Amino acid sequence: MSVTLNPETEARIRRWIDNGRYPDADAVVDKALEALQAEEQARFLKLRELILVGHNSGIAGELTEEMMDEIERSAEERFLRGEEPSPHVRP
Repeated sequence: MSVTLNPETEARIRRWIDNGRYPDADAVVDKALEALQAEEQARFLKLRELILVGHNSGIAGELTEEMMDEIERSAEERFLRGEEPSPHVRP
C-alpha cells in the first residue's frame, strides 16, 4: 500500500523519527493505529456501560406511539423549564 501524506503530517512523522522516538514511519503509523483502536474500544465500552445502565434501570415496557408522545411531551416541558438533560442521555 502506498500513502500520500500532506506536508504537515509528513513533517510531524519526520520530527518523531528525527527525535529518536520512533525508528521509522511504519512505527509511527503503527502507534497511531493502536491509539485509534484503543479510542474505539473505550468508546465501545462506554456505550456498553450506558446500555447496561439503561437495561438495569428497571424501566421497561413496549415503546408505543403513546409512550413516545409522553416522552416527547415530558422532554419539551423540561426544556421549557430550563432543565438540563441527564448525563446518560446526552452525547
